[in-house]
Parts: sequence; structure tokens; C-alpha cells
Amino acid sequence: MERLRPWLVPAAALLFAVILPVIDRTLPSALSIAGLMPGLMVFAIVALGLNLVTGFTGLLHLGVAAFMAIGAYTYAIATSPVYPFQIGPWPGVFLAIVVTAASGLALGLPAVRLRGDYLAIVTLGFGEFVQDTLRNLDPVTKGTMGINPVPPLISGHGLSTYYLYLGLLVLAILASRNLRDSRLGRAWRAIRADELAARSMGIGVARLKLAAMAAGAALCGLGGAAWSALQGSSVEPGSYDFQLSIGVLCAVIVGGLGSLPGVVVGVLLMFGLNQIVLVKLSNAFGLTGANAAVWAQPTNWKYLVFGLALVLMMRFRPEGLWPEEKSP
Repeated sequence: MERLRPWLVPAAALLFAVILPVIDRTLPSALSIAGLMPGLMVFAIVALGLNLVTGFTGLLHLGVAAFMAIGAYTYAIATSPVYPFQIGPWPGVFLAIVVTAASGLALGLPAVRLRGDYLAIVTLGFGEFVQDTLRNLDPVTKGTMGINPVPPLISGHGLSTYYLYLGLLVLAILASRNLRDSRLGRAWRAIRADELAARSMGIGVARLKLAAMAAGAALCGLGGAAWSALQGSSVEPGSYDFQLSIGVLCAVIVGGLGSLPGVVVGVLLMFGLNQIVLVKLSNAFGLTGANAAVWAQPTNWKYLVFGLALVLMMRFRPEGLWPEEKSP
């Protein structure tokens, strides 16, 4: 029974996710959320990628939206019929993962020996560089319009899309878990605990930091490709801004740095509040449209709620809602 106990909560959460569409059909449309869940699953995949870099390795990364954008645009360029060449959706996903992993290596090479605030500034600059490049490279990226149309990962909508994205999230969690428990993951956590001590024990710090940035970027690229396929568009470059990077980072911190279930919980709270709860409240009370008062629209208060949540978290539970389990 002791061996099974750590699996009980994840198994119950997975079971609930599997039956959620069935439950959702019995609810009124105002309470229906299953159709919005694939978007949250995408951001959970991106947050898991950031968790490899920041949660496992301790590197402060402020440009995660850039890797999501690279994955989204790579998938869109490779699959959209507006270009003279196309490949299938799944080869497009694979290409997006490879390109974003290579981008993570390209960013890591000049920044791998930086720490703390210096690394954060470099990743912040990289995010702005990618966003402006996508916006100004009009012949390839279609500028501020984005690339349209983009094919979905699977034909049809509804249940098939929901379960496909749930499967991608489960695979991302399992991959992160295997990395965490591997020799590589233990080395990453040693670097996070004390980089100098890790180096003195013979750990190749620079090489392992590069591996973390490449692996994290690959997961973000998967999330970006899945997002582009879900939206039917690459989405315009301004959507992949610093605000998105901070939102993903906040979800990881609120859930618990280094904690896989914590990351998912953080995304459900931070992005779920923004994309589901506040939108549903606005629709339920008729607080949308030009006639609604600005101060009365719940969506206009989201950053106040986010800021207050972060202040309270750092004051009363700095380790996160679901802290990382300590190694024995």
C-alpha cells in the first residue's frame, strides 16, 4: 500500500480528466469547460518545459514564450497550404521540436556561463528578439497577421481533440518524470543546489545546462506546435510576449518549483482563472461588450488577482502549493 500511495492522487486526477467530457455534457453551457481544456493542456506542456530549466536546474529563464513562438511558427510554415511545400501535421510537430531544441542550444551557448540576473536578462532579450523578428520577417511569417490556415493535429473536434491533447500532456509529464529520476536529472538538481559544489564533484555544469535548455525548449516547441494546430493559425507574434513568459513562470512558482504535479496545478490556477473562470463570470453576469462598465468586468481585474495571489504565496507558502518531494 505504501508503494501505491504516491500514485493515488495522480491516478485520480487522470481518471477525472478522462471522464470530464462525460460530466461536461450534463452541465449547462454556462458551466461547460471541456472545450477550453486543451488550451490549458498546451500551457501545462510549456510550463513543464520551463520547469526543466528553472525548476530542476535552477536557471532563471524569462524567454519561454520565444520557444513557444518558434514551435508554433515552425509547425505553421511546415504544414500550412499557403506555402509551396507542406508536410503532414505529425512530421510538422517533430520538426518544431527539433528546431526549438536547436534554438535552445543556440541560446545556451553564449549564456551557459551566466547566472542569476545576467541569465534572466539574456533570455528576456532573446524573447524580444524572436518576437520582433517574427513580426518583421513578413515574406516568411506574414508579419502581424500570422500564418493562416494551419491544419489541426487530428481531424474533427470535440472529444478527439480533447483526448489527443490530454495524451500529449501525459506524455510530457512522463518524459519530465523520467528525466527527473535519471542520472541527468540528479545532476541538474545538484547544479540547482550548489553549482560550485557540483563542479567540484566532476559534473560538467556547462554541458548539462545546455542539455536542460535544449530539453526545456523542445517541450515548449511541442506546446507551440500544439497551440498553433489548436488555433488553426500561428497566431500573431505579439501573443508570444514577455507577459506570457511571466505568466508561465508564475504558474511554475505558484505550483511549486521542480514539482511536476505542482506545475499542472499552477497552470490550472493561473491560466484557468484567466481563460475559464473570469470569462465564465463575465458571460454569466452579462459583463461583456461595449455597454459593460470597465471596472465591472472581471477580466479587467485579472492582474490584480494574479499580483495578490503571488504576494500571498510568497508570504505564506513560498515553496508552492504542491512542493517538490525531497529526495531521501
